[in-house]
Amino acid sequence: MRVFVTGATGWVGSALTRELIDAGHQVVGLVRSEDKARALAALGGEPLMGSLSDIDVLKAGARAADGVIHTAFGVGLGQPAVFAASAKEDRQAIEAFGEVFQGSDRPILVTGGIGVLPRGQWFTEETPPPPPPPEFPRESEQTALALANRGLHANTVRLPRAVHGAGETHGFIPRLMALARQKGVSGYIGDGQNLWPSVHRLDAARVYRLALERGAEVGPFHAVGEDGIAFLQIAAAIGRRLDLPLKSISPDGAAEHFGPMAIPVGGNGPVSTDRTRALLGWQPREPGLIEDISHPENYK
Repeated sequence: MRVFVTGATGWVGSALTRELIDAGHQVVGLVRSEDKARALAALGGEPLMGSLSDIDVLKAGARAADGVIHTAFGVGLGQPAVFAASAKEDRQAIEAFGEVFQGSDRPILVTGGIGVLPRGQWFTEETPPPPPPPEFPRESEQTALALANRGLHANTVRLPRAVHGAGETHGFIPRLMALARQKGVSGYIGDGQNLWPSVHRLDAARVYRLALERGAEVGPFHAVGEDGIAFLQIAAAIGRRLDLPLKSISPDGAAEHFGPMAIPVGGNGPVSTDRTRALLGWQPREPGLIEDISHPENYK
């Protein structure tokens, strides 16, 4: 297949590009600079210059493709106005893909997340996407679902907040480690028993590829390798890695200590992957999150 990939040189997207090419597919990737174009070419992909705001470029990439995988998203965590603009751009990009693919069975896969649930509840593939909170107004999955309701083969790969691996520099774990260094402690909220799902980025890339090859049907798909790790264990691994003490942060003090990360840090979201594994024949095979945090070559 000829696959148009947004975010093709990103943290997940670069692993996906390699996964697709290794499986015999052709990748055309949206890139914003000559440096990114060279990086994509080095992976074996074909660059298409543009950004998520370039609707005409997005449509051109989709028209020439047998399928689309959308992994890109703008910036703005902790900056509500910027995040809202990125969310709008994301929605318009997905709608543009739907406009091009209307009336065909070509697959569209977008990237979604795992919602926060009360303790004792599990996020399954049947759990509908929750309404986005005002501080995180991203509607990728909801937009894909609207396309599917119009008859398109549009679906979602849901990623946990911890997508880890060697070389990660911009995700939640590096941010938590930087905060721990700044504060002099590795913090957790309350008793730290809220559960964080996680996945290695190479395992996540295989879910995208398998879901694409299935035609993006019968999703959403959960790219989750570990169903739920107590955040206390994650904080402890960070503390050991940085030689810093653990500290429980009261719920009332979480916003002051963690800033814009307070909500995801305290979130609870254990995940079921039974349906994804059965449908795709997928099993995680890469190192887990605690092992990755503890590895001396990772997260410097």
